[in-house]
Amino acid sequence: MNQGKFISFEGGEGSGKTTQCSMLETYLRERGIDVVLTREPGGTQAADEIRALLVSGPTDRWDPCAEVLLHFAARREHYVRKIKPALEHGKWVICDRFVDSTIAYQGWGHRLGTELIEQINGTVLEGFSPNLTFVLDVIVDEGLKRASNRDCVNDLQPQDRYERMQISFHERVRQGFLHIAENDPKRCRVVNASQSTQRIHLIIVALVDQIFSL
Repeated sequence: MNQGKFISFEGGEGSGKTTQCSMLETYLRERGIDVVLTREPGGTQAADEIRALLVSGPTDRWDPCAEVLLHFAARREHYVRKIKPALEHGKWVICDRFVDSTIAYQGWGHRLGTELIEQINGTVLEGFSPNLTFVLDVIVDEGLKRASNRDCVNDLQPQDRYERMQISFHERVRQGFLHIAENDPKRCRVVNASQSTQRIHLIIVALVDQIFSL
């Protein structure tokens, strides 16, 4: 059976990743591709339990290094129990955030640097990396405004710990994502997320069609 494809979506708060993940899933299913849609932190029951610790509570709840370890604990569960088996069965996996988010948020945003993250990543994921990553880039103020509006209509328990961090933190996160994309152009594609939802979707599916010869 053919190995599946792994596509990750990255970007700051309010960049529209979740919407675009869902739209791409629909697009691929309409073409007869078996798709698994997932997210990080989370994706499995154990990883979702760790997610709850990361996305809620005071902004200073965790030391940056502890945050990294929690993210990778959740990621290992996610990779071993969901992502890897799906790919081995020929399914395509679309993931809302992956390792790049840890590099951007903890490495750049919290100024932890990337060396420790890359070392842990090499052990946890055994050299695994996405086939394609979309970095949805949006101006920080615009993204945070979108995220705030989204939270106002969300009746679930607030998961806005990162959103409440300082603007300077989010600016560093944005620069982190752009740096990652610039240094890995074969894997990453930066998309202007200030455009309409439909326009972004059309750009994404055109790239997917081209890269994977659909």
